[in-house]
Parts: sequence; structure tokens; C-alpha cells
Amino acid sequence: MDAIVIERISKSFGETKAVNDISMSVKTGELFGLIGPDGAGKTTLFKILVTLLRPDAGQATVAGFDVVKDYRRLRTMIGYMPGRFSLYPDLSVEENLTFFATVFGTTIAANYNLIRDIYVQLEPFKNRRAGALSGGMKQKLALCCALIHKPDVLFLDEPTTGVDAVSRKEFWEMLQRLKIHGLTMLVSTPYMDEANQCDRIALMQTGQILAIDTPTGVEQLFDKPLFAVKATETYRLIQDLRRAPFTETCYAFGEYLHLTTHVGVTSKTVNRYLVTHQHQHIEVKPIQAGIEDSFMALMQHE
Repeated sequence: MDAIVIERISKSFGETKAVNDISMSVKTGELFGLIGPDGAGKTTLFKILVTLLRPDAGQATVAGFDVVKDYRRLRTMIGYMPGRFSLYPDLSVEENLTFFATVFGTTIAANYNLIRDIYVQLEPFKNRRAGALSGGMKQKLALCCALIHKPDVLFLDEPTTGVDAVSRKEFWEMLQRLKIHGLTMLVSTPYMDEANQCDRIALMQTGQILAIDTPTGVEQLFDKPLFAVKATETYRLIQDLRRAPFTETCYAFGEYLHLTTHVGVTSKTVNRYLVTHQHQHIEVKPIQAGIEDSFMALMQHE
């Protein structure tokens, strides 16, 4: 049985359709990523799944229970880590964890094996107020509080937003270790590079799902020639490439531009064009598409 099943869920706020006719499922024990920019509808969908919002249309089940009809039972079976830090800042690390364990009728000791690898990093600060923790430590404490009652499904809404790169890496390593316990996890993130940490992903934009597949499968959806291009004058380079007869799209990606062209175009064709437009220190190389490239192409298609 799938841990999460979503069937034609929609939710609007006034004239704005935050979630528009979404259907998808998450397998039991899967680490599933919902990938998309701010405003894509990720948080609205999460709030529906954790019973904080009622959908306007459609239905969804989590761990076999309906998110509307069975909301009381379901709230005892899920863990939810919202994007914004929402623990009690005036309570200590240990007091926050004890409080959440008590709310769910359990103790820290009962499920300590689930949080042990995370909590050992917090233990030296167990008497520090939660509000005085660093961003990365707040993140770890919030994860411990979401896990302390041993949920069947864990929802993590943009858990790495606003933390440093090292903390982001550590957090995903913790999630990978949690998979050993058979925990189903649905994670949302605006960071495309985090997509590769998931078993499967759904790309989301303007309330709709653009694609659902493994990270590799999503990358393989990109079927046009793609080049990384660099030259001395970046601004003039992007303007000239966007006017080129062979160009489909051209976007900045770090120090390079990612250029999508018509089928049959080679790096020599691009290089000759740039030489005739008097660019200097030209570098053109064919590259494999990443998640971001596929996402941009899907958005263009939509």
C-alpha cells in the first residue's frame, strides 16, 4: 500500500489557485522530494496532507487514513516539521523534546533509538534555550521533536531553507539514515541540487505537477542539445546568444550560460557565431542536463 495517495486535490485562496488538480502517490519507505520555487504550492499541499487545511476538491489519504474524515487519528500518526522554526524558544532543548513526547503519550526513552544519531549532537546544549540555538541546531531539534512519537510518515516542509551549506549536507545525511527504520518521508525544497538525495521527485510550479520520476529520469526528459558557454562580456554574450538563429533558451548558471539549441547544432556552430560577433576568450562545451535544466524546459513547455 502507498503511504500517501493524492487524487485531484485543489485549493484556492480567492482568485489564486495554490494547488491545481494534483494527483500523485508516495510509496511506503520512500524518501520523496517535492521540488519547486517559492509560490509553487508546496506548503499549501503539505498543510492539506497534515490536516491543517481542507482541500476545495479531491481527496487524499496518509497511512491509509483520509486527511479530512480521519484527521484526529491521523495527527497521532504523522510527524510535521514546518518551514519556519515553531518550537518554544523559551524552553530548553530537553524541555521541548520532553513536551512533544508527552503530548503524544510517549517518552524520550521509548523512541530514543530513532533520534539517537541526531540528539547526540544536541546533548551538549540540552539545557540551552531553543531560541538561542544556531540555525543548524534548531533544525536538528525540530527534527527530533517531529520524530519522538515514531510517526508512520514524516513531512518536512523546506527544512534546509536559511541554513548554511554544511548544515544542509548534514541534514540530508540524517534523512538517509532514517530510511533504515522504514520511515516514509515527504520533503519539499526550493533547492534543485537537493533533488538527487531523493528516491523520486515531483517538480512543482504554479500549483501543478510538471513531472514525477527518479532524479535521473527527470534529467533524461531533456532531449535537446545543451551547451555551457562562457566569454569575457557575460551580459553581451547572453544578449547575442538569445538572438542567435539556433537558440531555443539561454539562461545564466553560475559562471556559465546554459544554452539550449535546435537539434543538430554543434559547439563549433556556436563558437563560429560568437567569433563573428567579436567575443573573446570563448568557451563552448556540450554538457549533460541537470534537474534545473529539465525544470526550466518543462516550465517553458507549460
